[in-house]
Amino acid sequence: MQTYWPASSSTTPRYAGPVSFFRLPTVSAPDQADIALIGLPYDGGTTNRAGTRHGPRALREASMMVRPFHHVTKTSPYTRHRVADFGDCPIDPIDIQNSLKLITGHYASFAAAGTTPLTAGGDHLITLPILRALAKNGPLGLIQFDAHSDTNDSYFGGHKYTHGTWLRRAVEEGLVDPHRCVQIGIRGTRYAPDGTDFAETSGITALYIEDVYRLGLPAVIARIRDITAGLPAYLTFDVDGIDPAFTPGTGTPEVGGYTVFEAQQLVRGLSGLPLVGADVVEVSPPFDPSGNTALVGATMMFEILCLLSVGRR
Repeated sequence: MQTYWPASSSTTPRYAGPVSFFRLPTVSAPDQADIALIGLPYDGGTTNRAGTRHGPRALREASMMVRPFHHVTKTSPYTRHRVADFGDCPIDPIDIQNSLKLITGHYASFAAAGTTPLTAGGDHLITLPILRALAKNGPLGLIQFDAHSDTNDSYFGGHKYTHGTWLRRAVEEGLVDPHRCVQIGIRGTRYAPDGTDFAETSGITALYIEDVYRLGLPAVIARIRDITAGLPAYLTFDVDGIDPAFTPGTGTPEVGGYTVFEAQQLVRGLSGLPLVGADVVEVSPPFDPSGNTALVGATMMFEILCLLSVGRR
């Protein structure tokens, strides 16, 4: 079986050679890997500060700093499975509906090959068409690290497909089982007192940032595992779930979030769950010239990659 390993910084400096996720080879056929790293440079669903279309390129560059072995588990996902960079998903930067179709069609090929996708976004709307491709056998559980519920109905006079409405559409379309959906880190001001009414009435569990700190990380991890019930689930990580002191380069920053280390602890606590895919979204490089947000995003991608590797059946 073909195996892949990242280029070594001991022989080729990180600033030299091809740019790819974690310095892995770039391949094209979905059946050439067990876990596919995919860029999705789309921000047509953004309602305010655009720029996440540049996220995948920045995440690729930042990921070249990440070494092959996890410092806690002492293991590497590359010893377990074939992991490779599959380039960027095709999109239409003008037509939202056409982009959604293109994305779903692209990910359907990975689902058909039994290859698990890990995506670098892009705004959060990209999660909806990915779920359309992956939830063919029934609704999935969902683990959502985020500052926002993303269950609004529409924006600007009836636009139903934005980065703030994708989860509502996913529930309505039967892609996600709301009773196996848990959100971690919700916070911030809202448009109305019942700003998360749909999430609450549909059965979604929203753990506000106050809940995270009141319960403590071990209890939050236990809640996530209990709610997803050991059944297939999708993990989506919006970098605005982390406090903007660490991730200022995002479209809708909300102060008062968890730290990067706390986010790492939460993700690590989910080891062994049967995840069918994952994404890291809302990295907007124009708002962080330092590149630190992209580095945080790439680091979280590696943490999630380790989860996918352990949980893959």
